[in-house]
Amino acid sequence: MDFSFNEEQKLLKESLEKFVEREYTWEQRKTYLAKPGGFSREVWSQLADMGLLGLTFDEEYGGIGGGEVETIVVMNAIGNALMVEPYFATVVMAGGLINRFGTTAQKQAILPGIAEGKLIASTAFTEPASRFDLNRVKTKAVKDGTGYLISGKKAVVLHGAQADRLIVSARTSGRVGDAEGISLFIVEKGAAGLKAKDYRTGDGRHAAEITLKDVRVGADARIGGEGQALPIIEAVADSGAAALCAEAVGAMQTLNAMTVDYMKNRQQFGQPIGKFQILQHYAADMFVLAEQSKSMAYLAAMKARSPDAVERRRAVSAAKVYIGRSGRAIAKSAIQMHGGMGVTNEMAAAHYAKRLTLVDFILGDTDHHLERFIKAA
Repeated sequence: MDFSFNEEQKLLKESLEKFVEREYTWEQRKTYLAKPGGFSREVWSQLADMGLLGLTFDEEYGGIGGGEVETIVVMNAIGNALMVEPYFATVVMAGGLINRFGTTAQKQAILPGIAEGKLIASTAFTEPASRFDLNRVKTKAVKDGTGYLISGKKAVVLHGAQADRLIVSARTSGRVGDAEGISLFIVEKGAAGLKAKDYRTGDGRHAAEITLKDVRVGADARIGGEGQALPIIEAVADSGAAALCAEAVGAMQTLNAMTVDYMKNRQQFGQPIGKFQILQHYAADMFVLAEQSKSMAYLAAMKARSPDAVERRRAVSAAKVYIGRSGRAIAKSAIQMHGGMGVTNEMAAAHYAKRLTLVDFILGDTDHHLERFIKAA
């Protein structure tokens, strides 16, 4: 399989590298993280001007018509710079879902707003105690006239309090754990009965606990057929997991470079610690893990939209397992080689280590995907 980029993808990569160098230094990132909502609206607008927020959307809705490879390029850059803007939640997950499975009216109402940087969106699939099982949905949607009333709770909704639109999974029939009976609905910010409790995650970003109490939506807010949404959710989650793998690889590469640079400059016993053979071996192991992770991330991206669901699950889960383990191993080695300073907030290495740890838990951790891979096999 050819993993080389074409000319347009190379140009996209180069433009992102220049943007990060100019607008996303480590000091600038600190100021963005401290802003309301935990990201910079100015940077978000700049990403829109560059065409990145509509990169994978159909052209008729303000997009460019890119695919999984373009997503790899962007997510890799996001990982390199540890960018905090809600690209994953808004463009990859919510926007990707609407672009692939929404009605024409839903696409017209949401995708141009995302592409222009005027609308934030997120998906609310997980619930308290559901772990990573996307079919364990207690939230209910009951028919009421021409629409539905939605009640329930959603957990760890990325940028949920900042989102103008939430895509919520709710059960319209069946019991908790059933594959059938799950539906998807678009819920607008400020809807009566909708509450969002905002908080910071372990890596300093924002997520929310969402409570819905008799939130009314129209029939036109439903995405796909009633009770038939689980395949949609699983497909979008796999695309999201592949994108997270690409982000993790970007973070690994930067953390590795950062660690090697530290080894060249940190003096111990009158010489740089990089001269110690055991640390050279650690650095070599970190490099190999990152390179193998990159190959796994590319494979997952290539298979993320495979019509064969089994093939898709195997590739994505294999990548999530390998990259989850590799990310933790690289983070551990980087912290050890930085010494006591490695765990302080003053050192960028600590933040990269936190992000690599958190990425492993989004859309299923290593244990979950290992089990899923075995089942798919």
